[in-house]
Amino acid sequence: MLWKKCFDGLAVTVGLILIGWVLILIALSIWMLDGRPILFRQQRLGLNKQPFSIYKFRTMQNEVVTKSGKVLRQTGLDELAQILNIIKGDMSVVGPRPLTQADITRLGWDDAYHAKRWAIKPGITGLAQLYGGRSAKVSWQMDKVYQAQMSWWLDMRVVLWSLAVNVLGKRRVRTWLMRRKLLT
Repeated sequence: MLWKKCFDGLAVTVGLILIGWVLILIALSIWMLDGRPILFRQQRLGLNKQPFSIYKFRTMQNEVVTKSGKVLRQTGLDELAQILNIIKGDMSVVGPRPLTQADITRLGWDDAYHAKRWAIKPGITGLAQLYGGRSAKVSWQMDKVYQAQMSWWLDMRVVLWSLAVNVLGKRRVRTWLMRRKLLT
């Protein structure tokens, strides 16, 4: 989809211009407070279940959340390193959450019924991420809703809601969205 590539390119360009300094501050704070490495890499499955390395700002060390990690996780800012995955072409700004093979197996999504989920690139954010942690069934439904309603306008709204999460916090924004049924 040409509109999706254009949206991703525009979002990355505008994002780097507006928050490039935030990425630098995050990297410096991790380095100064928690040491190296700054980035966490993990194997995930993307478009057509092709494996790729996802990037996140590191928030844990020895199975314990780090000093900077606590704030990064609460605000979702640890996910911003995935801008590298968009630049590489592995991910989109908006789409289903990229999963590990272990996640897919645990959820029971490794069958023909769930195959549609891998027909589009995974995203840094999406409807399922905004709904957040309710259940595998809700996540699957939100991914299906996104694929059925995918549009430039929906991507723009998801990005704006996700930015609100970074500023106001996950709990407050999710509560607001669910009360108003604005996720679909």
